[in-house]
Amino acid sequence: MAHQIENMAYVGATPWHGLGSQLSTHQPLEVWQREAGMNWHIEESPVRFVSGNNAHLGSIHSFPEQKVLFRSDTKAPLSVVSQRYKVVQPMEVLEFYRDLTEYAGFELETAGVLKGGKKFWALARTGQSSQLKGRDEVNGYLLLATSCDGTLATMATPTTVRVVCNNTLAIAVDGATQAIRVPHSTEFNASRVKQQLGVSVSQWSEFMYRMKTLSERKVKPAEALRYFLQVICSTDADLTDLTQLPQHRALQKVQDLYLGQGRGAQLASAQNTAWGLLNAVTEFVDHKKRARSTDHRLDSAWFGQGAVLKQKALDHALQLVA
Repeated sequence: MAHQIENMAYVGATPWHGLGSQLSTHQPLEVWQREAGMNWHIEESPVRFVSGNNAHLGSIHSFPEQKVLFRSDTKAPLSVVSQRYKVVQPMEVLEFYRDLTEYAGFELETAGVLKGGKKFWALARTGQSSQLKGRDEVNGYLLLATSCDGTLATMATPTTVRVVCNNTLAIAVDGATQAIRVPHSTEFNASRVKQQLGVSVSQWSEFMYRMKTLSERKVKPAEALRYFLQVICSTDADLTDLTQLPQHRALQKVQDLYLGQGRGAQLASAQNTAWGLLNAVTEFVDHKKRARSTDHRLDSAWFGQGAVLKQKALDHALQLVA
């Protein structure tokens, strides 16, 4: 399959990953469920095997410690997990936002299914917004995502999106992500997660104060190069021939984004600043990094190596203003 995306939907402008079908605003969750390809549920069955050889089939045995998860609509298998594995259903992810959208001013913006149903998510704008100098707007979001193949705990992650370039960044304060993780060994309790997020979402002002500080921190060319070497190449060695680095193409790309090719790179908040350094990396991960497809890039940027790289970029940027 060329794409990991099974289906997805969005409202408003085309999302940063450029995938999905557009909905009008304020649609009920039942419409989102259908249009985002989440109108099915996860079923389970005991693991069984047949003893014997190809010529003479033997008896059927069960393996009680594990179970098979599969889709209710297509019967396609999703994973084999332990009996202790607690499933979170696609509709539970959407249902998480019902009271938030009805009473708290949240608005769903995108939802969908990855890898044929092994991962699914929904993303809602919180209504929080801040503006850095040069009218550089950053909006607050809440991402809820889970998997049924053991690759991802159920995670509620406060996230920012920089409007001018659609760069995404998970909110982190004092080096710690504000995501709430619920392992599949325990039941997902939406109310408890929202209570925990009450503290995390309140960190918006503190996080954006840090971003404002980054936008005011001027950076010299030597500092910029050192930052990119540390983040992209995991080295701070004084090298004379950067082309010898295995990551030299990625290094060149982020430097080009920082020096003017990036969207919003010419804004006063980003030009020759630590905020510009950070956004060169986030734009590289979200939009430019080599990937098998756009949806592979989305998976990486939110849940995989891309997310790790963006967190590393944030950590090193904050060191410049420590």
